[in-house]
Amino acid sequence: MLLLRSIRESDLPGLVALASSIAGGLTTLPANEEFLRDRIADSLRGFATRVKKPGGEYYLFVLEDTATGEIVGTSGLAARVGGYEPFYSYEIRTERYEHAPLKIEKQIPVLHLKEVHRGPSEICSLYLRPDHRRAGAGRLLSLARFLFVGAFPVRFDDTIIAELRGRLDEHGRSPFWEAVGRQFFEFDFYAADFLSGLGDKGFIADLMPDHPIYIPLLPPAVQAVIGQVHANTEPALNLLLAEGFERTNEVDIFDAGPLLRAPTKNIRTIRTMRTARLQAAAPSSGPGRPCLLARPTPDFCAGLGAVTELTDGTVTTDRATADALGLQAGDTVVYAPLR
Repeated sequence: MLLLRSIRESDLPGLVALASSIAGGLTTLPANEEFLRDRIADSLRGFATRVKKPGGEYYLFVLEDTATGEIVGTSGLAARVGGYEPFYSYEIRTERYEHAPLKIEKQIPVLHLKEVHRGPSEICSLYLRPDHRRAGAGRLLSLARFLFVGAFPVRFDDTIIAELRGRLDEHGRSPFWEAVGRQFFEFDFYAADFLSGLGDKGFIADLMPDHPIYIPLLPPAVQAVIGQVHANTEPALNLLLAEGFERTNEVDIFDAGPLLRAPTKNIRTIRTMRTARLQAAAPSSGPGRPCLLARPTPDFCAGLGAVTELTDGTVTTDRATADALGLQAGDTVVYAPLR
């Protein structure tokens, strides 16, 4: 069984191994042991802190294969982007130019650097090992964290965003970075992404041009990737769109990947989430509805299981799922239909 749970201090070796296996790296989880140790500490503080409103808390989850004990995936939540380290994006605005005597009117898309110090919540740090991309594992890894948001709404903003990896060429290079970012920095895309992931964003403020960039002046091949996702990110994009996220007029400053946004209460998993008491678990899975099912405690954990809603308002699930989640009869559970 696959179990999504809040990260533990003992997960450091598994997290380092997972981060090191990611081709091209993950911005918010670079393969740096010292950084990942601090990331785990940040997450442990986030889960343990009594929160009245979202601040700089960071919550990291791991997907564990309970048969082997291996960490096969990770996903995270940032309570609020910005703060001491600002959140940067390019906002695409349409500017109008007109010359009446010649009857010329043009609308030009322009990139404007945007800096936010008090932004919305963000889903982040998503990665699933290729050999486990099956049987609903991706949905569990991505969507179960919304059960945590729904169970603890005071910890999060009323808007959630998602930055998705942008399009790369056949050589693994970012066309957008090569045309824009590289002109102002003396390192490649992956080095910039790595530094940003470490929280060192001073170089962005110092070196990134704050003047508008007129999109039609960029090469056609570069224009074509603005707002497009990496081929491997298409499933994540489609999953979030089905959850109620929408594309925005903002893109990542490094690879021009799209930024999605959704009102927290409108996200499908949160909107359809229910809270109930658990009856004694059945010996095996029955005809219940396939659901995301979670234990709504600070040591959060979630899995996939069949949930049967009973006439008295309680629910039941199979014994294997209940045992994996550490649930006993009478415990509170939260659940949402898988699709």
